[in-house]
Amino acid sequence: METLTKKEEEIMQILWQIKEGFVNDIIKEMEEEKPPYNTISSIVRILEKKGFVDFKSFGKSHMYFPIISKAAYKKHALKKLISGYFDGSYEKVVSFIANEEVINDEEMEEIIKLKKIIENKNNDK
Repeated sequence: METLTKKEEEIMQILWQIKEGFVNDIIKEMEEEKPPYNTISSIVRILEKKGFVDFKSFGKSHMYFPIISKAAYKKHALKKLISGYFDGSYEKVVSFIANEEVINDEEMEEIIKLKKIIENKNNDK
């Protein structure tokens, strides 16, 4: 799976939210300073070539919809982040978070509890 640019990701976030839409529907969901129609249309076509979206034709118009789930892309992006910045080590991620005080002790305890819950579910399978 390819990594998306910021603008491609922004458009995918919108498509994941609205499920399907025409270019005008995507633009309508964007923040102010909306880009030109042709810009968004070009980016959506790039997303199609990258295999992230597909479309249904309605004459000369196309209704686009995501074919890569948000969960699948999140997993890909997280793996890429961890491999690129933390040598693929989740231990280094947790160490970084703890040392940089990105989260507090309560949040760290919640993460540990969540890990135990997941482990118990996996052991029950």
